[in-house]
Amino acid sequence: MSNPTGSPLTIDWISGALLGPAARRSEKKFVEIKSLFRDQEQAALIDPNTVVYRIEYWLPVTEGTFGGLFWGTTFVAPGKVGDEFFMTHGHFHAVLDRAEYYATLQGEGALILMDEAGKTWSEVMQPGSVHYIPGATAHRVANTGNQELVFVACWPSDAGHDYEKIRSDGFGARLRSVKGIPTLVPEVRTE
Repeated sequence: MSNPTGSPLTIDWISGALLGPAARRSEKKFVEIKSLFRDQEQAALIDPNTVVYRIEYWLPVTEGTFGGLFWGTTFVAPGKVGDEFFMTHGHFHAVLDRAEYYATLQGEGALILMDEAGKTWSEVMQPGSVHYIPGATAHRVANTGNQELVFVACWPSDAGHDYEKIRSDGFGARLRSVKGIPTLVPEVRTE
């Protein structure tokens, strides 16, 4: 039987690397997410070309296809901006009710989740942990360890990404190092 999605893909389950011609890659440099961090004085000291995270992904169907799935691996570098851990941008799905799975391969981190009302909570990420992200839930990942945090994800091909709400409103809490312990600290809104 022929493969309707084109080239097959292989994953190295140790490193998380996606192998094969269908694998795509992107990276997020610090300059692209600098504004997300609380301590802008400390942010100014970080090389803007530092790669905070990179993604390898497979889109076997056209984006927006109902009933399709995408697959990816994210690699988050260790580091901090002041007392706040390096993190991914974070997003809601554009089709709000779409869910997603994350599974951790290497490193230590936290999956930070927020509902539409701004209630924010987190789950510890460690090798072997599997996380279900329900629909209508923003999500971002922070690396709380000293080595690269690597996790795989599977999400619906019609989910899309809404980054703008996070850029404008942020999360209801920030993951910060408090006395050396990763702690969700509620955001104080001044309006």
